[in-house]
Amino acid sequence: MKKIEPDFASFRDSAGSIFYFEDNVLRVLDTEGDKRIDFLKKNDLISKSVSRKFLISSNITDKYDTKIDNNEKKTVIEHKKIQYISYPYEWCFEQLKDAALHHLDFHLFLLDNGATLIDGSAYNIQFEGTHPIFIDILSIKEYSDGEYWIAHKQFCENFLNPLILKSKKGIDFNNWFKGNLEGINTKDINSLLGFLDLFSFNILTNVVLMNYFDKKALKKKNIDFKNLKNKKLPKKTFISILKNLKKFIEKLKPKKKRTTWDEYSVSNTYDFDEEKKKKEIVKNFVIQNKFNMMADIGCNDGVYSKISLESGCKLVVGFDYDLNSIEKGYIRAKKENFNFLPLYLDASNPSTNLGWNERERKGFKKRVNFDGLIALAFEHHLSIAKNIPLNQTVNWLIDLAPRGLIEFIPKNDETIKKMLMLKGDIFKSYNEQNFKNLILKRAEIISEEIVSQSGRKLIEYKVR
Repeated sequence: MKKIEPDFASFRDSAGSIFYFEDNVLRVLDTEGDKRIDFLKKNDLISKSVSRKFLISSNITDKYDTKIDNNEKKTVIEHKKIQYISYPYEWCFEQLKDAALHHLDFHLFLLDNGATLIDGSAYNIQFEGTHPIFIDILSIKEYSDGEYWIAHKQFCENFLNPLILKSKKGIDFNNWFKGNLEGINTKDINSLLGFLDLFSFNILTNVVLMNYFDKKALKKKNIDFKNLKNKKLPKKTFISILKNLKKFIEKLKPKKKRTTWDEYSVSNTYDFDEEKKKKEIVKNFVIQNKFNMMADIGCNDGVYSKISLESGCKLVVGFDYDLNSIEKGYIRAKKENFNFLPLYLDASNPSTNLGWNERERKGFKKRVNFDGLIALAFEHHLSIAKNIPLNQTVNWLIDLAPRGLIEFIPKNDETIKKMLMLKGDIFKSYNEQNFKNLILKRAEIISEEIVSQSGRKLIEYKVR
């Protein structure tokens, strides 16, 4: 019997819960969820939102028996499954920016159709390649005349504040966001702002004043909730707030700093023939294996990911430590419209299981479901730069996919020589034969090809 698995990230939603069955994503509704879906059906908002590419494909179905202990049968919505779930702390600036704009555009569309969003969470957005899509249908409800934007603060902390942090201060938001899953607190971003930053109307209203009112609310002992309830926000003003935020976010650009990879890439290039040969090997590897979803570990700006997609792979998820490279890869994939999802990954400190009961946000390894892998000019960054024992590096890579192409960099390569100048050669087991022997403990070596004068080698494996 097939196992039904709950999605532990949906536990906070009192209107419904997510379950996985076989390859299906099911949302089982409670009473409040039924009310919201009835409103959406009555106004044809599900099909409109899906056709406008705001909302993930969502269909009410009666294929599943949800009667428990003779209780009334529950409504079930079947959603299209996202191939690879990612989180905002794994996105580059442009990805978070596109997600924010998608959220605002969708909210404006809903307000025009008598609905609104009750959440401002970045986790409600996922990416299909470079295309953001909203996945939480129960975050939509009927708009009540005069109601406030209850998710304003959440939107700012999940979207606006991280974007301001990178745009105005040049500070990457990723590890900060991962350390605080609710985003970047308004009081924290406010404390980093300089005098000149306050000349922005949107920063003044969405950061400085919000921080002021937060402090004021904490100090206030007796809050007149009845009076607050009677205050109304005109719909026109609500829409104006969203449009102003959209214009502001559209103009934000990342304040970039030169990274380690920028320095590294200048002196670590292949000559024309070597690079051509390497690309041909990757191309043939993908053509022969017909992968559905591949991982490109150390993807840089996605050159080999694109070759993989052109060779028949349906989706490539790229991982790199360098955010400038991810940014370039994402922008290029958007422009050229190829199905590439580049994400931030520090392989020596990957995302772990986080959130409530350590089950709310899945770690990197928990989300691995790749059928193919390329790891080009990568393994030495773990084994030499990070002092990860070679056997652990090999096992970590092989665990990612049953078939793969791994590039081994020998000690006489200029890249390794520079690394060893700083550390000394303390890596006695680091050699090609040992590398291959470690692979052979877990897999067959299908082929091996030298791709540089220094002896860099591409080794194809297949797990037994």
